[in-house]
Amino acid sequence: MTAQNAPDFPHSTTIPVIRTIAMPHDTNPAGDIFGGWLMSQMDLGASTIATRRARGRTVTASVDGMSFLSPVFVGDEVTIYGRILTTGRSSMRVFVEAWRRNRESNDVTKVTEATFTFVAIDATRKSRPLPPEE
Repeated sequence: MTAQNAPDFPHSTTIPVIRTIAMPHDTNPAGDIFGGWLMSQMDLGASTIATRRARGRTVTASVDGMSFLSPVFVGDEVTIYGRILTTGRSSMRVFVEAWRRNRESNDVTKVTEATFTFVAIDATRKSRPLPPEE
């Protein structure tokens, strides 16, 4: 695998939060991995980071635009990396990037990246302040 600080490897300040295999049921009618599937994996990874920071429930409020840089194929290993960029009173912006690895090699390719905004919510689904950082 490529050195961590090289431009063709995930950003050194991100952490891996999801690793999964793209399966045939994740394809669109043309047989390619559906972009919506990839975006949902990114949302799941980002929400893991947000929920941990909020120490409770969060909701996705928005997603900055995504550009798909490279396709994902059936059988590829997809890893989602992420980190918190900023926090507000009840919200946080989480940067995530998706990388693919062909199962038969160690070559990794960046697929896309996006910034997700999350809001911490309480039991009544109203926004609540983020707790102090630990």
